[in-house]
Amino acid sequence: MKISILTPNYNGARWLARGMDSVLSQELAPGDELEYLFLDGGSTDDSLKIAEARRGRLAALVSGKDNGPADALNKGFRLATGDLVGWLNADDAYRPGALAAAIAAAKAHPEASFFFGKCRIVDEAGNEIRGFPTFVKNACFPFSSRFLIQCINYVSQPASWFRRSALVAAGGGMRTDFKAAWDYDLTLRLWRQGGGVRIPGAPLADFQWHPGSISGTHYERQFEEEWRAAAADAGKFSPQAAIHWCVRHGIVACYRLMNRPKA
Repeated sequence: MKISILTPNYNGARWLARGMDSVLSQELAPGDELEYLFLDGGSTDDSLKIAEARRGRLAALVSGKDNGPADALNKGFRLATGDLVGWLNADDAYRPGALAAAIAAAKAHPEASFFFGKCRIVDEAGNEIRGFPTFVKNACFPFSSRFLIQCINYVSQPASWFRRSALVAAGGGMRTDFKAAWDYDLTLRLWRQGGGVRIPGAPLADFQWHPGSISGTHYERQFEEEWRAAAADAGKFSPQAAIHWCVRHGIVACYRLMNRPKA
């Protein structure tokens, strides 16, 4: 089975080598294959130098102006040829064995469209932080269903993958009018194509939180967009939309508290 991994990047040189190497160091079972595509939005830092040093192991290195991460990924989706597809942002990293676990889950559940596992939230030094949001997400796993994913986004993007055939059936790409929740909107659409399957075991990826990340600077808009996506998927006056509205405001309140300057 072939798995395509995309890395969208714009001036992410600070963390890029670590993230790219976490993809390229993945060990796959005999007969499985990695296709790695690097999508740069016209960086002015050392990003291209870092990517060029790994060019021999890349299926594609694309550099040029784009309209943000969702637009870059949509371009990458059109280039990807893998049976499974996922993406890893420049500031995130895979844990050892992540891609092998995703492929194994896809082989074991041919009816499913979407696969996800645990994900740590880490700081810039790689130390795990924000354990409560991770606990809440992991607590949702045993009750995973389309109803629940419409109520709360408990899937961590770095630790999720999907069938390319499901992506095509779900419309082929992501909304570029969203600032932060295009991944959740895609998750909802993918879920309609065969459902999601959780991958058991240890965390598969590290999501790096830092003040400049989307979730660090645009979290209020992120959760407002997530509610809009859930309401569109389940119905504006559905129980799921009402639950998600409450969840949204609870999460924003928690984020405000966590982001409050220390005295």
